[in-house]
Amino acid sequence: MSKVLIIGAGGVGSVVAHKCAMNSQVFTEIMLASRTQSKCDKIAAEIKEMHGVTIQTGQVDADVVAETVSLIEKFRPVLLINVALPYQDLTLMEACLATGTHYMDTANYEPKDVAKFEYSWQWAYQERFKEAGLMALLGCGFDPGVTQVFTAYANKHHFDEMHYLDIIDCNAGDHGKAFATNFNPEINIREITQPGRYWENGQWVEIPAMSIHKPIDYPNIGPKESYVLYHEELESLVKHFPTLKRARFWMTFGQQYITHLNVLENVGMTSIKPIKFQGMDIVPLEFLKAVLPAPDSLGENYSGQTSIGCQIKGISSGEEKTYYVWNNCHHADCYKEVRAQAVSYTTGVPAMIGAMLMLTNPEWMKPGVWNCEQLNPDPFMEQLNVQGLPWQETVNEALPHEY
Repeated sequence: MSKVLIIGAGGVGSVVAHKCAMNSQVFTEIMLASRTQSKCDKIAAEIKEMHGVTIQTGQVDADVVAETVSLIEKFRPVLLINVALPYQDLTLMEACLATGTHYMDTANYEPKDVAKFEYSWQWAYQERFKEAGLMALLGCGFDPGVTQVFTAYANKHHFDEMHYLDIIDCNAGDHGKAFATNFNPEINIREITQPGRYWENGQWVEIPAMSIHKPIDYPNIGPKESYVLYHEELESLVKHFPTLKRARFWMTFGQQYITHLNVLENVGMTSIKPIKFQGMDIVPLEFLKAVLPAPDSLGENYSGQTSIGCQIKGISSGEEKTYYVWNNCHHADCYKEVRAQAVSYTTGVPAMIGAMLMLTNPEWMKPGVWNCEQLNPDPFMEQLNVQGLPWQETVNEALPHEY
């Protein structure tokens, strides 16, 4: 019996629940819980109608360890899949330790009052999870997640030494909205308004937000303006692959998105500092989130596709080699399958795959705190092809290694 508890009923949580239900031979009992149980009930009804599988639902405030502990003790899952907010990673890890439950998430912890994300808070749990005989798998979405599996696969099968890594992420879809974010607006906007950073020659190089950009040619999409951001998997990858001389993360943004973001930033709507409004403290970014379209509402009529991959340059058998591995995913196909847009789909499917491997593959179940690139990439790569995210690769083609 493999009982799983999924916490978080947004766009990604919905995809994870759908895909777990579609793999009910592994996930024999499923509970979906969030602060608002009616959202879980709606997803459960959709799953029953589309896949003929019944899942349980629950209510929990993931900020409160005792509430999560109580829910875990009632349901008794083997694994908790955290697709709530990054602010809640540590409270959910504590609940898992208190109840002897394995843990996984799709994004690293960040404190609510500081726009800063790094793995140090979660890596600090290494000994506690190890001593408890429990596993915590961190960042098992697409980026982070699959991008790390791609890099580990390249390192295992294509290189003696990897020297240059560019993770490139394109959403060439059109949802028809003037301005909307494809995942939680609060997290999305905090991420891209921070200074950029990339790794070069053994140190971090910090740059003003969105200040380095260039067109990159994406498969079946064409050239799209792409911006260097700091992204969390870089911290993990440069730690675990020390031969990397440079590692960068690029993401596409359309001009309309940039214009809206600049205006919102200039008028203070992206701030996370509370302000007084009619006698109450409000956080401008939280208010902005409330008025923007919810990411899980964007799936219907979303056209176009995403393309996310890793472009790597290094040495193999004494020769210089380049390697590019990627996945393209169509928004319309995702909506047909699980009523979601591709950004939610590309995060939710890898989370389900990671959970599946933890439950069925001894190589993917190890006590302690782990990042995806530390585990054998081969079974994960196989499941990507089976579960809806097929990948492609090219060898020794031109890569965007110059600014």
